[in-house]
Amino acid sequence: MRAIIGAKLLAGKDAKAADKPFEIWDSRLSGFVLRIQPSGARSYYAQIARGKRVALGKVGELTPDEARERCEKVLGNVAHDRPPLHGLTGVVEGPTLGDFIEAHYKPWLSAEKPNSADRTLQRIKTCFGEWYSTLLTEITVERIERWRVDRLKSGIEPTTVLRDVMTLSGVLTRAVKLDKLAANPIRRIERPKIDRTPKVRYLDPGEEKRLREALRERDEEMRRARESANKWRKARKEEPLPPLPHYGDHLIPAVLISMNTGLRRGELLALRWANVDLKGKQITIEGSTAKSQQTRHIPLNAEALDVLQKWKEQASDDPRVIAINTGFKTAWAALLLRAKITSFRWHDLRHHFASRLVQAGVPLNTVRELLGHGSMVMTLRYAHLAPDQKAEAVAKLVQS
Repeated sequence: MRAIIGAKLLAGKDAKAADKPFEIWDSRLSGFVLRIQPSGARSYYAQIARGKRVALGKVGELTPDEARERCEKVLGNVAHDRPPLHGLTGVVEGPTLGDFIEAHYKPWLSAEKPNSADRTLQRIKTCFGEWYSTLLTEITVERIERWRVDRLKSGIEPTTVLRDVMTLSGVLTRAVKLDKLAANPIRRIERPKIDRTPKVRYLDPGEEKRLREALRERDEEMRRARESANKWRKARKEEPLPPLPHYGDHLIPAVLISMNTGLRRGELLALRWANVDLKGKQITIEGSTAKSQQTRHIPLNAEALDVLQKWKEQASDDPRVIAINTGFKTAWAALLLRAKITSFRWHDLRHHFASRLVQAGVPLNTVRELLGHGSMVMTLRYAHLAPDQKAEAVAKLVQS
């Protein structure tokens, strides 16, 4: 909205608080902005570049004319390559959220967490992109709390809301460390109550049997198709396609390795033959590719070892174990349909691995180490699957 920012506007309904923050741009002076928060707080700003502003003061502390005069001086300083606040007192300057992310947080995150940096930055932009032109000092407890409550009311899961808030918290914590912000307001935000031991999706014996059968059927079809194609090529004296001695493609190795090691999809796709020790019967997940940034070693059981040996014989000279540049979305969806399995994600193969270990009586701390969890909190979601000692305990109350 554009209007003359003056006493008449401030007293009228156009400058009253609404459900969401909004701005009014002065029609006399380009770059002079009035911002109105849902709380009723109203502030003047000088827009000095795209996504970069200088806070001039609040309504009540300055009259519209005083704020406009300050804005003219700030814009004049910028036009003459002087610091925006040159010759001014009582004006607070600071970076916007977008400026800080681009200039400070993005380079730091890319260096410290290269594997997850792009996903984190995209999540911040998706959830808080509307705040990029907002000064860091304007990201208050009230503003974040209102955003959190609105998300919960819209039906978003508490775990998702908490994850999104904590993603923003990483930015604000970094701003505090660099003295761009006095304190991280998210430390004062009420966190939603979350079930720390949610139901874990894993395959029951019937589902696992159907999944394995579907894999074998798919594999046989692919190998028959390859043989048929090569007969056709041979009849026309064309170069035959490479034979498929063990597997139709990467899907069986990928699924069975995941089921027997608990690797995350990203870890599996980043795994290289150099990290596979077939003689020592273990694989190494390097810290640079692990979510926790910690290197871990996972022993190979008989099935995983057999799959890797056969796949290495068949696979190309690519240094990657699973040499694909995409995920498994299409092939995985078709496989689940064939096996008549519903509500089962690729990541649930990892849950299946952990669940079977706990059901077999493996200590939770050992499961934690194999999964690469930084703490026991995440591993405790599988605790209820352990052999039932609680039932034995309460049964003793009625024993003679």
